[in-house]
Amino acid sequence: DLSLLRFISAELTRGYFLEHNEAKYTERRERVYTCMRIPKELEKLMFFGIFLCLDAFLYVFTLLPLRVFLAMFRFITLPCYGLRDRRLLQPAQVCDMLKGVILVICYFMMHYVDYSMMYHLIRGQSVIKLYIIYNMLEVADRLISSFGQDILDALYWTATEPKERKRAHIGVIPHFFMAVLYVFLHAILIMVQATTLNVAFNSHNKSLLTIMMSNNFVEIKGSVFKKFEKNNLFQMSNSDIKERFTNYVLLLIVCLRNMEQFSWNPDHLWVLFPDVCMVVASEIAVDIVKHAFITKFNDITADVYSEYRASLAFDLVSSRQKNAYTDYSDSVSRRMGFIPLPLAVLLIRVVTSSIKVQGVLAYVCVVLFYCGLISLKVLNSIVLLGKSCQYVKEAKMEEKLFNPVLTATPGKPAGKQQGTFKSSQGISTDENGSTSVTNQPVHQKENMPSLLVTSNSDQFLTTPDGEEKDISQDSSELKHRSAKKDLLEIDRFTICGNRID
Repeated sequence: DLSLLRFISAELTRGYFLEHNEAKYTERRERVYTCMRIPKELEKLMFFGIFLCLDAFLYVFTLLPLRVFLAMFRFITLPCYGLRDRRLLQPAQVCDMLKGVILVICYFMMHYVDYSMMYHLIRGQSVIKLYIIYNMLEVADRLISSFGQDILDALYWTATEPKERKRAHIGVIPHFFMAVLYVFLHAILIMVQATTLNVAFNSHNKSLLTIMMSNNFVEIKGSVFKKFEKNNLFQMSNSDIKERFTNYVLLLIVCLRNMEQFSWNPDHLWVLFPDVCMVVASEIAVDIVKHAFITKFNDITADVYSEYRASLAFDLVSSRQKNAYTDYSDSVSRRMGFIPLPLAVLLIRVVTSSIKVQGVLAYVCVVLFYCGLISLKVLNSIVLLGKSCQYVKEAKMEEKLFNPVLTATPGKPAGKQQGTFKSSQGISTDENGSTSVTNQPVHQKENMPSLLVTSNSDQFLTTPDGEEKDISQDSSELKHRSAKKDLLEIDRFTICGNRID
């Protein structure tokens, strides 16, 4: 008999058994554990990536001047050794000379930019205007960074390209002026960004700083609800590393300018300290929340960040080989979108204008400080190289370091020749059966046939088009995945400032 009393009784006494859907609830519990692991794994990646950026940044101040000096010494003493070598300078020395000359020219050009006038001009704007300006500067920084490394790479290749080849460029001098113009404009852009942040720090009610920090949380809305593959998340992680390191340098510039205005009074540093902590804490909180929900919505495990770290470590280790085809600082620039030259120009300009060097003792302090920077750079490089070798061994990517170097033939499609640069995707399978992709370059000799290399830990997804037809039916899934290489291929020549779909 149906009655209200029996219905209420059934509602109060009915039971259910969660073990009937054990797989579902186990998955939900694993998602919670994954979200709990994200802060630790993400910060380990960020910590490693920030020190990679620091290593590339310190290189500009420490080893680059010494390498430029050695290249100049070789060029000056060349008549003593004769012309036995076909090259006047080695390609690496030419690139170092170009970097040094660009750095010096842009530094002197920055002297014509008045920082004080720019500060008062920005300070006279309204809060809303400054908020819009800061957002525009962030977008412009990403856009100009994505194009800037292409300009620098074009200059380096144009200056070091073998002369027996047919000329297919506009010349070294036009490329050089383009590079100088880019570094100068990018340095001005970062200066405006630092000035806007300085105005926010010095505003009385801190409203602008609060609005600028809350803008970081808007980034969560624009990213967590999009579909992400693991390579897209790798792009975002590298971009976040670059953004966090750049913000640290901007905060250093702001502190230097403020301490100069208050005659280097240490008490004023404690006034700036809470605002600096707020900026850093908001960046960390936004990155953690963003990555936690992206991994949750896209069913990505927290172990993927160790794969990203191994990929960055592979770049560092491969750049130390004798057959390396890129400088490590340029590899970081391509992978993370972090170009140290404009930031270094701005920091040198701010430091030289904020700190006056007078007297013999002051110059001795400068020399000691420079020696300290060199020691820090060497120590940082040694520790990073050791850690990178450890991460590469853990990821079982050692065999890729010893693949032959691949050379490209101009004028032919990249996928239809043997001597073509290809990016490989190392695939590893975790305990849950999910496949993770980590891209690394494959190197082959011109006359060596392409091989499909397999191992227990990784496989290569991409092969030259001419050999894809010879692969058996067992690789049908690999062919299916290779069709999406516009999403899944990320090599060291891809800038992380690219748009993420």
